[in-house]
Amino acid sequence: MGQTTVREPAGQDDTEARTGPAARFAGGFRAGWGRPRRRAVWLSALVATCTVLAQWITNPPPMYFDPYYVWLAARDWPDIPLDQWPFNEVPHQVTRLGLVLPARVAQELLGDGQAAYSTVAALGGCLFFVGCYLAVRSLFGDLAGVATTLLLIVHPFFTMTNPYGIEVTWSAGVMLPDMPGAGLFAFGMAALVVASRRTGRAQTRLLLAAGACFGASFLVREFLAFLFLAIPIYLALLRIPWRRNVTVGLPMAAILAANLTHNAIVWGDPLAGLMSAASHGGQSRDYVTRTLALKSFVRAMDDWHPMGMVFVAALVLTVVGWAVTRDRRLALTLVWFLALAAPLTLLAGVLDPQDISLRAWLLRYWFAIFPALLAGGTGSLILLVRRIPEGLAARFRLRTVVAPAVAVVLAGTYAVSAVRAVPYLPRDRAWNELRGYLAGHDRDMPVLWADRRLAQTLTFYSRSMWGDTLWHGRIRDFEHTSTKLPEDSYGQPMLFTKWRGQEAQIFAGWRPSAQGGWRLMWRSSDGVLEIWGPAASS
Repeated sequence: MGQTTVREPAGQDDTEARTGPAARFAGGFRAGWGRPRRRAVWLSALVATCTVLAQWITNPPPMYFDPYYVWLAARDWPDIPLDQWPFNEVPHQVTRLGLVLPARVAQELLGDGQAAYSTVAALGGCLFFVGCYLAVRSLFGDLAGVATTLLLIVHPFFTMTNPYGIEVTWSAGVMLPDMPGAGLFAFGMAALVVASRRTGRAQTRLLLAAGACFGASFLVREFLAFLFLAIPIYLALLRIPWRRNVTVGLPMAAILAANLTHNAIVWGDPLAGLMSAASHGGQSRDYVTRTLALKSFVRAMDDWHPMGMVFVAALVLTVVGWAVTRDRRLALTLVWFLALAAPLTLLAGVLDPQDISLRAWLLRYWFAIFPALLAGGTGSLILLVRRIPEGLAARFRLRTVVAPAVAVVLAGTYAVSAVRAVPYLPRDRAWNELRGYLAGHDRDMPVLWADRRLAQTLTFYSRSMWGDTLWHGRIRDFEHTSTKLPEDSYGQPMLFTKWRGQEAQIFAGWRPSAQGGWRLMWRSSDGVLEIWGPAASS
């Protein structure tokens, strides 16, 4: 017979040590962490914290044009002057209640300044990246969700956003609809996937939550409605009963009704938002052919930064993974991708190159399918590795050693490549220095000229972070596409930058110089911003 080992009774001190406050806390933490719902909350908080940290590191200044118009609309809501510039030219901006109303709340709480703007931008980033994590997690687990989302946060698409330095796109840190809209839709998809594993009231609550997220995403980004057309297919792939489409649709219908009512009260037309979105388009400034439009997705991923091709590779990997495994989760991600890719591509010029409704070669238009690509690419790798024969996998340790090692090496190489340019980004240092300079010249600089892009960003830096006026001068602007300076600007100082991103230079490359009769009055320490005045001015 085998010997039985008898343990000596634990002493009083040992028992107290194992049942003391520290041990009980550690045991409770482990038990709580082991619960999937609690773990998802903590990891979502981790992703949100990393998002805010990344935005603080890159910290682009408040942007001009679209974000600026939303900011003005939020300031004036509900009395938005649609008969005045800029709202008479871009009414589609002010109809996005999912962006305008949070901006108004931030202004009421934090003031009409940079702090409120950055808060709204950070909230949009958190919605996007946490939504990505939850969507991938719901399909392939926490490790896949966290790893892919953290790698996405450091991708150049979401770090190189500053047009005064190295610009790839407008995304993280910018108050635009693409990231929050995509994030809300990803929240909804995650709720659908989890609902497929529940029954009864628990499933009903999750389906209602999914519908609410879908409806809210429409209030932020209108063309996400294309993704709604595939909701019955999502439910079918998840094996959720057909009648449950009504459950998902109820909160979406309620949100739409509230939006139509708001439009009727504020703008006098319940269809104001839909009409402004539908009328946004026409002849593109860019060269467009049907062939180019058909390549919109690849162009959007490749033209802006070489590392964008990882998303094309993820799509290819998803197709291969589904072809081999026929896994319904991969089919879901492919339907998610195609539900947006097909209409974007068609409206980008395939139907009519002379009438462009959506410029699908802009990569931020594709943010809503990034969670699908993350889930599909990662899930395909997991499923394909699992299909390695047991004998072969055990012999060469393909699953336990080789695959994890390759994944770590690839992720590390990717991360190093992605963050190499971040330390060289200018952040908003030049603009903060300008804020200090203007505060010291409140009396002797009554007016400052700039091209319209600089002028709109300048409105934030003539005030404190909280919106208090520091410089009481007047900002005058001109179109950067003009051929010469306005006559009113002669003899007055001008704010100037050499545009380093995708934006065109003012006057096709002109710049002030001493030879041209200008005198340098101020320059930021990084050389990004300059103020020039006439040589004769004192």
